[in-house]
Amino acid sequence: MRHALSDSDVRGQFAGHETFPLRLLWLKKAYDAVRDGASPGTFQEQSAIARFGVGRNMAVSMRYWGLATAFLQEEDRIIKPTELGHAILADDGYDPYLEHAATVWLAHWGVASSPEWTTTAYFAFNVLSAIEFDTGSLIDELMTLVRSRGWRATQNTLKRDVEVFLRSYVRRDGMAGDDAAEPLLAELGLIREARVGGWHEFVRGPKPTLPDGIFAYALADFWEAKGGSSAITAEQVCYAPGSPGRVFKLDEDTVITRLMGIEAVTAGAWRWTDTAGLRQVQRLGDVEPMKLISNAYGHVLHDRVAA
Repeated sequence: MRHALSDSDVRGQFAGHETFPLRLLWLKKAYDAVRDGASPGTFQEQSAIARFGVGRNMAVSMRYWGLATAFLQEEDRIIKPTELGHAILADDGYDPYLEHAATVWLAHWGVASSPEWTTTAYFAFNVLSAIEFDTGSLIDELMTLVRSRGWRATQNTLKRDVEVFLRSYVRRDGMAGDDAAEPLLAELGLIREARVGGWHEFVRGPKPTLPDGIFAYALADFWEAKGGSSAITAEQVCYAPGSPGRVFKLDEDTVITRLMGIEAVTAGAWRWTDTAGLRQVQRLGDVEPMKLISNAYGHVLHDRVAA
């Protein structure tokens, strides 16, 4: 299946995080700093150290992760929150201090469903076909991609980016007890160490902490990116690059179960059908994505992702 990295207008992005994974409190701090719009220099000036309470490199990393998660956007040299960022991170938003698993899933969707800011994460979740992978092979495959596309990235750049990717997603024994310092996306348990020698594996399964509203929001995003046709097949939702099935590492049975209940989540706008072996979701009406977000936070418990 064709993936976004095949598009001629897509350029690889393998830096910008300053080698720091996304941390718990960074998104709220970044949001507050640009709530009414601010220049990119907000994260680079000497005053950024006092403003964010971290070193300058970490402040620059905050900007990067805010943009990568799609909670922030940059237009005409001004950084400001997206509609999603406002809805989640405002003081009266759904989850300003990231106490809900739903917010972590949204952050992951932003990072792994598009290659614009985080090409390595997109490649790993959507292009790799194997469940297990080793660090060296992942770097080599990315290098092959870089050369084939004529992008500018060295082997060392890719090595650092893969290291940050793994530190972002893999929970490690003996991590510091300070939740604020632990990588946010590792809470989802999507990747774990498999065996010695730098081997890791994706963890596929039901993902009970993923709310149906977030799944539907991701499906709407994916569906729109594919052209917004009147119907989308179960196979596409399960296996296509950039799909909820691939990005959330859901098994096929789980995807089908969620699609069978999609009519209730979308108030009848989408309907699951299974006729003559053709399993698909039909679009009967429009769905407002932010209503799906509201649905998710209206039905999620006030607890953190299970360790």
